[in-house]
Amino acid sequence: MEKFSVLRLLLLILCLIARGFVSNGAAQSVKCLKSDQDALVNFKNGLEDPKNRLLSWQGSNCCQWSGISCKNSTGAVVTVDLHNPHPSGSDSSGRYGFWNLSGEVRPSLVKLKSLRYLDLLQHLQCLLVIFSASSNGIPIPIFFGSLENLQYLNLSNAGFSSKIPPNLGNLSSLEYLDVKISTLTVDNLEWMAGLVSLKHLMMNEVDLSMVGSDWVGTLNKLPALIELHLSSCRLSGYIPSLDFVNFTSLAVIDLSSNRLNSKIPDWLLNISSLAYVDMSNNKFYGRIPLGLGELPNLQTLDVAGNKNPTASCFQLFKGSWKKIEGGIPSSIGKLCNLKFFRLVGNNMTGSLPEYLEGVENCLSKSPLPSLQFLTLANNQLHGILPDWLGQLKNLVQLDLEYNSLQGPIPTSLGSLLHLTGLGLGGNQLNGTLPESLGQLSELFSFDVSSNHLTGIVNKSHFSKFTKLKFLHLSSNSFTLIVSSNWAPPFQIQYLDMGSIPSWFWEISSNFSLLNVSFNRLSGPLPNPLNVALSADVDLSSNLFEGPISLPVVEIELLDLSNNRFSGPIPINMGASMHNLIFLSLSSNNITGNIPASLGDMNSIQVIDLSSNNLTGNITASIGNCSYLKVLDVSGNNLYGGIPNSLGQLKLLQTLHLSGNKLSGELPLSFQNLSSLEILDLGYNMMRGTIPPWIGDGFRYLRILSLRSNAFFGKLPSELSNLGSLQVLDMAENMLNGTIPVSFGDLKAMTRVQIKNQYLFYGKYMGLFYEENLVVCTKNQPQRFTNTLSLLTSMDLSGNNLHGDLPQELTKLEGLVVLNLSRNHISGQIPNSISNLRQLSSLDLSSNSLAGPIPPSMSLLSFLGVLNLSYNNFSGAIPYTSHMTTFEAPSFVGNPGLCGAPLVVKCPGEGIDVRGTIVNDSEDNFIDNWFYLSIGLGFAAGILVPYFILAIRKSWRNAYYAFVDEVVDKLSFVRHRRTTHPRNRRHLH
Repeated sequence: MEKFSVLRLLLLILCLIARGFVSNGAAQSVKCLKSDQDALVNFKNGLEDPKNRLLSWQGSNCCQWSGISCKNSTGAVVTVDLHNPHPSGSDSSGRYGFWNLSGEVRPSLVKLKSLRYLDLLQHLQCLLVIFSASSNGIPIPIFFGSLENLQYLNLSNAGFSSKIPPNLGNLSSLEYLDVKISTLTVDNLEWMAGLVSLKHLMMNEVDLSMVGSDWVGTLNKLPALIELHLSSCRLSGYIPSLDFVNFTSLAVIDLSSNRLNSKIPDWLLNISSLAYVDMSNNKFYGRIPLGLGELPNLQTLDVAGNKNPTASCFQLFKGSWKKIEGGIPSSIGKLCNLKFFRLVGNNMTGSLPEYLEGVENCLSKSPLPSLQFLTLANNQLHGILPDWLGQLKNLVQLDLEYNSLQGPIPTSLGSLLHLTGLGLGGNQLNGTLPESLGQLSELFSFDVSSNHLTGIVNKSHFSKFTKLKFLHLSSNSFTLIVSSNWAPPFQIQYLDMGSIPSWFWEISSNFSLLNVSFNRLSGPLPNPLNVALSADVDLSSNLFEGPISLPVVEIELLDLSNNRFSGPIPINMGASMHNLIFLSLSSNNITGNIPASLGDMNSIQVIDLSSNNLTGNITASIGNCSYLKVLDVSGNNLYGGIPNSLGQLKLLQTLHLSGNKLSGELPLSFQNLSSLEILDLGYNMMRGTIPPWIGDGFRYLRILSLRSNAFFGKLPSELSNLGSLQVLDMAENMLNGTIPVSFGDLKAMTRVQIKNQYLFYGKYMGLFYEENLVVCTKNQPQRFTNTLSLLTSMDLSGNNLHGDLPQELTKLEGLVVLNLSRNHISGQIPNSISNLRQLSSLDLSSNSLAGPIPPSMSLLSFLGVLNLSYNNFSGAIPYTSHMTTFEAPSFVGNPGLCGAPLVVKCPGEGIDVRGTIVNDSEDNFIDNWFYLSIGLGFAAGILVPYFILAIRKSWRNAYYAFVDEVVDKLSFVRHRRTTHPRNRRHLH
């Protein structure tokens, strides 16, 4: 029997082999149609093929050509597959770019009457349609809409642009359409109604901002649709409801990274086939539809990153669900098939156990919950970590970082043997670190940093961490105790811990990231520094001291800032670190010169040497660092002129040379710094006139500070061309002339800055240079960092400016600080000063201003500092409203001023220093008569209508009926306002 079975198996194998030979022979015997072959030859002749990918396109049988398939029965071409075989996202100018095809897409493809499959995937903007090129880009050929038998069309990243031709809607047999190209646009989607066979639609990154909300109704006409991908398409507004759901076969819907401001649509509940829902990074609000937990096939639910000002994500789950069903737990508990659950960065509040109680309900069911990825990081959840988390045996990723969780880490987490990532950092967890976590042999990333954990950590905590690459233990109170000969089981790459054990430097050669920043580590560094090739080294904000140690290999990031290092910068630093991208040595005690070798760092983007004791000149070799974006050498003792070579840094965005002893004039070569956003040369010894060319070519310049130098001459009116300028600081120089009236045209200063943009430059691997600036406001220097982008300031104080105060300056409605003090400015303060509603600090002191203080100044409600002292103002101080918050020092030194808060009385009858009525006998009589007349008028207003209505009943009835009608209307309007969905939220 056994031999018979073996014989049967051999016969079956022989039959399959024979069938394969027959099939192969049949395929080889198929002869392609002559008309199709001619069409393909014509198509090939229009293409450029640098890698000879179409070398096989020769001979008499096109069915044997690469990328071509034919129908066996007729020899008609059914497939043209020319997709780039290399990975998506490869650089078209790199090694894979040579595999791209380019040239002309000829309409001879239309002659392939049986064509069903066309794939031009990823030719990365190298595929051109020469005959239809225009200023609007290179569109998808219109003739594609004539390929009536086409079932598969893939143009993803094929280099097309402009609008998608609507005649693609003629392809009624099309089942797969991929037009993922960021340069494509669509005005409307009505043409898609003709794609009645479509199953897979990929339009990620296509600009759909103009389609309105009708896209939902159009797509609902595609009954066969299984996958819908509309990520990053600029969709906005509300998702409308559907009376009838037609696309009931949907398994995948991806609307992530759009601008949708809507509730999550209820019609999702009618699509039982849904397995994947991604609506992350929008502005969804309200509740997750209650029945979503009933969908039997749902495995992925991602609604992360939906921060809408109208509702918190806590309302998504707890608020609305709890009001309707008594809580979210039972609803989430129905999602026992869920594998991926992500609610990162939604500002959720409330208790973590309440959010997860529904997951706990799944534990009583069989099999165990299939949940593999649970990520609720970057919210505001509190409560303790439930012990039953250890029963979710299928968990691969548990990420609860950056919440407000308290209590201990459950020992049960040590039983999650499939766990590769455990993120608990940035909470308020306390207690000790369970030794059971050492059993997690699959763990790749482990983060418990920034908590309140204490106790001893020993080798048992790491016993099976053989795959660990990321270890974050810093900002706790651990005591690490291991023997001197202990060999860690892991080859760590990213280490972040608060203390360094004795074996640390022995294993540091494995580190591609060494981050022990923001601790209190002290002592000198080993010399040389032993790290892995191309490592990132961040030792900032500690107490390290002694000389700077350099690594033995090339690294890409070195941050030693905010320590106590001393001695010179190693003279060979640049020569030994050609590939360095980020260098910060700021805020140490470093002395000596800036070594010329820094100019050898070919890839450097950030050089920050600020706040040290460096001397000598700025080395001209820095001009060779062509990728440099940040140069900060402020707060040293550098002297000499600014080297002309710095003008070669065309990518430079921020330049800080302030607080040194630099001399000379502004280099003419600075005209080439077209990317510059911050130019800070304050507190030096520079001189010369301010060149007019500063106003030309600096379209991005935000901050211009030449404060406390020796510049002279007039302020060039061309500075008004700086349309992005928010801070202009020319104080403490020797400038003369008038304030140009064109300064009222400084575009960025005319706008109120309401959107805070963190000014980070040279960002690399999580580190960046954070822009900062010291501005004199509120009578003292103040350093701005996080809110610098909101500051709009003009400081021309301490010069020799004269002439009238230009009324045009009151057009700068975004100004927060205006300081023109200590000049010779004359004229009056214009009434339009009230336009500057954002002013926080106004200093016009020590000038020659005259006339009255305009009463409109009382409208400057944000004003915290006002100094009008030592001018020639006259008349009564408009001491009303917000002006009453300022004391006498704001007005002293103006002999003609009177009234509060000064002790000088104003001329006039009956006004004392506080502006109150003086109670002499004559005024008492006037006052008494005044109040008597008010009382009689009030009584008459009440009694006369009463007596009139009392005379006739019909008049009385008509009057009260009118009053009732008015009250009813007012009540109705108020009811409408309070119940309208758009307004209801404002009542809470």
